[in-house]
Amino acid sequence: MEVKPTVVKQHSQHLSSDRTWVDLFPSQMRPYLYLARVHNPAGTLLLFYPCAWSVTMACYAHGAPVSTMWTYVGLFLAAAQVFHSAGCVINDMWDKDVDAAVPRTSTRPLASGDVSMFGAFVFLIPQLALGVWLLMQLNEYSLRLGLSSLGLVVLYPAMKRVTNWPQAVLGLCFNWGALLGAASVVGAVDWPVYVPLYLGAANWTIVYDTSYARQDRDEDAKYGVRSTTIIFGDQIRPILAMFSAVVCSLVSYAGYCNGHGWPFFCGVAMGAIHLARLLARTDFENKESCDATLLSNAWFGFWVWAGAFADLLLTTQ
Repeated sequence: MEVKPTVVKQHSQHLSSDRTWVDLFPSQMRPYLYLARVHNPAGTLLLFYPCAWSVTMACYAHGAPVSTMWTYVGLFLAAAQVFHSAGCVINDMWDKDVDAAVPRTSTRPLASGDVSMFGAFVFLIPQLALGVWLLMQLNEYSLRLGLSSLGLVVLYPAMKRVTNWPQAVLGLCFNWGALLGAASVVGAVDWPVYVPLYLGAANWTIVYDTSYARQDRDEDAKYGVRSTTIIFGDQIRPILAMFSAVVCSLVSYAGYCNGHGWPFFCGVAMGAIHLARLLARTDFENKESCDATLLSNAWFGFWVWAGAFADLLLTTQ
């Protein structure tokens, strides 16, 4: 069913208070850069950190030098930027009409008309090509494993019309790097270690994306967009606390199976404290507070990676 916009559309000429470094580029380029969300690091970091966990844990388990870790971490950081940008383009192509009807998203380049559907499709092609090229820098096993996730990436936006748990589907496709990182280092996946890590990261996505999507709960319900933020209702805080506990438990179990020492678990503990504080202080009735949770959640990813990195450093000395 086509959704008719109910708000006056504004083109994405940002007000002075909303200006970003993207506004330094020529006006013809800005809509495409905003479409790719290159001005906002939150999504890229959330996509990147499970890759970094996996790479660092694999280097720790197999005695690889720190230089190997940095090589793959750098590669996955670049890949996270490319694939996150491509995913945003795909998502906005699916959601163009709904975005135009929601005040918060009505200024997105496709919704506002600054970029056409054809222009977005043409813009998407080189991003996907660059993403595949980056995957081709990995071993053959990792290339096949990486390409196997592309179907989930393309289908995820449709899940918001099919299931009340689209955040779970997003978690499954967004955290493929928890498997791919280890595969890139050693050419295989130690499933007893990395399946719990992958599932922990997927549950983390449910936590941060539900918190973020809370600001659009009323509009989502109005236009038939399904979401965990709707079904969790007024119990969102205790439910997300339960999911956060599952995240920390699964990540800790993965570290235990990988033979990690106290630095890793200290990192998980710091991340757990951050999640608890974030949940406690988030005002789920305030759109700005919900919006801020996305970038703040990246600190959980950092603390887990910092613990794994500290463990790796201790073993190489």
